[in-house]
Parts: sequence; C-alpha cells; structure tokens
Amino acid sequence: MENQRNILLEAKNITKRFGGVTALDSVNLNVHTGKVNVIVGENGAGKSTLMKILSGVYPDYEGQLFLNGEEVSFGNPKDAMKKGIAIMHQELNLIPYLSITENIFLGREIHNTFGILDSKEMLKQTKSLLERLDCHLNPKTLISDLRVGEQQLVEIAKALLEEAKVVIMDEPTSAISDSEVESLFRIIDSLKKQNVSILYISHKLDELFLIADRFIGLRDGKTVGTIENVEGATKDDLIRLMVGRDIKNKYEKDVVKLGDDVLSVENISLRNVGSKLKYIIKDINFTLKKGEVLGIFGLMGAGRTELLETIFGLHSKVMSGRIVIDNKEVKIKSVADAIKNGLGLVPEDRKEDGLVLQMEISKNTSMASISGVVKNGFLNHKLETELSKKYIEALKIKTPSEKQLAKNLSGGNQQKVVLAKWLATKPKVLFLDEPTRGIDVKAKNEIYHLINNLAKEGLGIVVVSSELPEIMAISDRILVLSNSKISGEFNQENASEENIMQAATL
Repeated sequence: MENQRNILLEAKNITKRFGGVTALDSVNLNVHTGKVNVIVGENGAGKSTLMKILSGVYPDYEGQLFLNGEEVSFGNPKDAMKKGIAIMHQELNLIPYLSITENIFLGREIHNTFGILDSKEMLKQTKSLLERLDCHLNPKTLISDLRVGEQQLVEIAKALLEEAKVVIMDEPTSAISDSEVESLFRIIDSLKKQNVSILYISHKLDELFLIADRFIGLRDGKTVGTIENVEGATKDDLIRLMVGRDIKNKYEKDVVKLGDDVLSVENISLRNVGSKLKYIIKDINFTLKKGEVLGIFGLMGAGRTELLETIFGLHSKVMSGRIVIDNKEVKIKSVADAIKNGLGLVPEDRKEDGLVLQMEISKNTSMASISGVVKNGFLNHKLETELSKKYIEALKIKTPSEKQLAKNLSGGNQQKVVLAKWLATKPKVLFLDEPTRGIDVKAKNEIYHLINNLAKEGLGIVVVSSELPEIMAISDRILVLSNSKISGEFNQENASEENIMQAATL
C-alpha cells in the first residue's frame, strides 16, 4: 500500500474519448513527491493524452484529479499552472523572436506602481531563475539564438516562476545532444532536491534507468502496473510492461508471390538544418520487391515519416543518396517527379495533407491524376465522375454519391478516398504512413485487406505504423528505425514484439 503522504498528485478512473475512440480507459495514477515518475508505453498507449489532462490542455474528461488530497479540475493550462502543474511539450512552446525574459513573463508581466512594465525587475527574476538551474545565459538573449537544450531550460524556468510542484516532461531528450541530456538530468536531480515531482515520458529506455525513481506502465489506454524497485528492474521488464499482451489479430495475411525489385534506395540521408543533430535519417538502404509489403517501425522521432517524405521528393534540397525504380536510377526533386516515376504517398494526417475536406469525393480522387480527366485542355466532368465511381465501388467507400464532401465522411471512408487518389495515379510503389490511425476496427481490417489485394496485383507497398501488432500482421518484412538509422530487420518468422521493441530502443 502506497503511503498517502508520498502522493502529491493522484488521478482516479480517468477516461477520455475522442469521438468513438477511447484514448484513456479508467486510468489510475499516483505521482510521488520529489520523485521522477516515469510513464512507459507504446505509441498510442495514451501517455501524452493523460499528461494533457493533468496539465489542463484537455478539460473535458471523466474521472477525478486530486492534488495534496484535494480534488481539483483545470479549465486550461493556466489553471493547472496556478495550482503548480507545468508541462514541457516535446514541441517547445516558446516565441523565437522574443528574449528569454519576455518568454518567461509572457502573460504574467510585472508592472510598477504607474502601470509601466518593470523590465528591470523581470530581468532580475529571470537571472535568479536561470542561476537556480545553474544556467548562465543572458536574460536578454533571443530564443532563436539558443540551442534546443537551452530552450528547454527556459521552459523549466517558466515552470519555476510559478513555483511548480509537478513538472511534466514529454520526450525532453528527443532532439538534444548527449551533453545537453547530461545537463538536463543534473537539473532534474536539482529539482528533486527542491521537492519538485517530475512526470517523465521517453521512448529511450536506457536513459530512463539513469533518472527514474519508479515506472508506471500504460497500455492500450489503461494503467497496467508499476515498478517501484527500479534498481532491480531490467530493460526486458520495461518492454514487458509496455507490450505484454496477447497478440490477437482477426486479419491474416495471404501469401503473395514476390516479383523483381521495384524500388531500391541507397545511402538515403536527410540533413537536419539548424540543429546540432546533423541528420534526421542517415545512410538508409533497402530494397522493395513487387508484391511485397515492407513495414517500417520506430518510436517517436526515429525518422519514419521523414524517410517516406525524402524518397517522395519533399526534402530534395537537404537529402542525399540514390533512388532506383525498376532498375533505373531516378532523380526525384518534387512531388510531380515522384508521381511521374510511379510513387504514391498516403500521408500520416489525412485531413491536413491528404484531402481537401470542403471538396467533393470526385475532385479529391482526381487531384493527383488530373491529366487523366482533362480533354481538349478542359476538365471533363464525365471522366472525373467515372474515375471516382470506379474507386467508390472498388474500395467500398460508403457515400450517397461521388458529390459528397470529404468532410462528411467517416475517418475510414476518408482514408479510402486518399487511397483512391493515389491509386488513380497507377503507382508502382505506394507509401502508407499510419494508414489506420484514428479509424475503427472494422475499417482497419478493410484497409488491411486492401493492402493485401494491392500486393497481389504486384504493387510494392511500404507501410509506416506505430502499432506493433498491426505492422507484424500486414508485413512480409519489417525494418526498424532508431536514432536516424536502421537498427533491425525482421521477417515473419523471427519477428516478435519484444525483438522489434528491443531494436527500436537501441
């Protein structure tokens, strides 16, 4: 039984739904005073959703929060901050063209008795906060002139200004150097000594043992256990806490006879402009055969999406390497080049990057293959309608007609329209980035069968997914990315959740 005096923040039966999807299901969490409380779980386990509830980003949820034994609720992050709960998002929330002082005091400026900004006092307090963090930056320095690690210190200083009792750190080391990680850990140790509680999320399992006082496991939106004896825990213990479930997939992949190589990439690298981490992806090599489904797995920040985008020509000015399609080297400098050479890309965010929501299904379908529905220099509405009807039938898109606006479709049917758009280009290789994110189980299985049928037709398919059971079910072969490089390769015989997660955390 946990000593109640050690519990600073407590979440009881927290449930959060987004439409029909349950992101958190009766989650219970205790945050111990002056400890580093580490949350572990796969992508999609609900970690960030829970942190956003604790910090007031999501005020609408079921369940209760208690701070020092008193029930609390937050309408927004400012309410949470007033109670002493601060969050450092992975994407730092700073304004680059304001100074350190201006960022720290933004929205809580100090005025003198005449109502004029007291710049001198704000500079003084900023300097004191930075010294408390053993940081010797000039308070007048612009955020844009700071390294990412230094910007993180500013975020922590913002939290300390409000006398934060709990500081939530979501993937704080994903974009900083080893020396900056060491500096961050020293600061965390200093905060512990000041009795500040840390809630810490990271996929880098090795580093967690350097700072964790306890581990809390989240899996499929539920709390699944804690490890209080950190000294006796191993990396394998953490992985079991993260993925220790029975694998149950209704979908079973058909065996497809593979053809010749359709795509080969050699030494593909993507430079990280303006960062001390020089590469987002580095020296990636792989081949893809006709009819093959190649899965790509990696934890947050591993470079999965960037790899697809780089091959597709979205980062041509900062990429290097060779791309070979059907045994012929090609230069892909733009999306138009990618389409011309037989590539299609279903993006991770269908609403932002895959569809024009205010447009009809027919126009979304023809968007990437517009030349096929143009006659004598004009858009031919009959051809466009025939094209969209063909894919509505082939992909079983549920809609009253091809004139339906994309925004009025369910998530699964929207995803099918994005697929239709790219299949209409008659690609040789189809990239699918998180193709089943945010859609229900039935729609997922329909997408899986579509992928299998396309492979049978000889298409080469590359699938990025954050869901391990999914990537294992649909792939002939799996590549794992970690720290910008390929860290493992598995086929259906030797792939297991534990093996893949081990490679993803190297």
